[in-house]
Amino acid sequence: MQQSEQFEKVKNGKGFIAALDQSGGSTPKALAAYGIPKDRYSSDEEMFNLVHEMRTRIITSPAFDSEKILGAILFEHTMDNKIEEKYTAEYLLDKGIVPFLKVDKGLADEENNVQMMKPIAGLDDLLKRANEHKIFGTKMRSVIKDYNEEGIKAVVDQQFEIGKEIINAGLVPIIEPEVDIHNPNKEKTEDLLKDEIQKHLDNLGDDEFVMLKLTIPTETNLYKSLIEHPMVIRVVALSGGYTTEDANEKLKQNEGLIASFSRALTQDLNVDQTDDEFNQTLARAVESIYEASI
Repeated sequence: MQQSEQFEKVKNGKGFIAALDQSGGSTPKALAAYGIPKDRYSSDEEMFNLVHEMRTRIITSPAFDSEKILGAILFEHTMDNKIEEKYTAEYLLDKGIVPFLKVDKGLADEENNVQMMKPIAGLDDLLKRANEHKIFGTKMRSVIKDYNEEGIKAVVDQQFEIGKEIINAGLVPIIEPEVDIHNPNKEKTEDLLKDEIQKHLDNLGDDEFVMLKLTIPTETNLYKSLIEHPMVIRVVALSGGYTTEDANEKLKQNEGLIASFSRALTQDLNVDQTDDEFNQTLARAVESIYEASI
């Protein structure tokens, strides 16, 4: 798949983006949910090898196909690893699935009711390697815990500032300022967030395309103007702690918003399932998220 084909698929394809990018902090939780407790590994290397085995099982499953899955977001370790003798991104491209890379290094401590991104050391080198692996775009996450004008503005400013660096490296950034689903002023927060994002979008150049990854809004179709913005390739939704059922239900009500779910995709998978059980369980999750996305 050429980059132009990837662009077309992400922009106009039917389906959703699978988030397979749990990193250092969230990997133990992902493994535990999959049926592998902490006492089954004794080092980071063992932990990452186990999570790569889990992701390999998902990506190689016949249920994980390009008919319903537009793209997949990978963790750096997954990008650098191989599936059936091919680098992961290459394997995905051969399946017709567009590869993305998580580039952030986690969240800073909370300040002004938000968690900004930690500084991304070695970003230039990481983007260079992403290009070598034929990665299409990147993803980076911040979190907004409560309504705070200064905090929300800072989060969006940081996202777009780093987003510009990613665009300059020839990749498409997924801007992800997550609104915590437990935010006591979620609706008010989302109104301001939309306005701040809109300002930055309006200042982008003619070839500075971005994607957005946002929490499903409290007000239905709040993000319609962002979805229709000429510099936005696609707006995807994170499940944010909602169950698959809840996330799908909320997603269906928002026109043009598609899923980029992580936990909701993998929550019923287990290491002890037979291949048939595993593939059927994954197929059910893929189908339900696909239906909600279209």
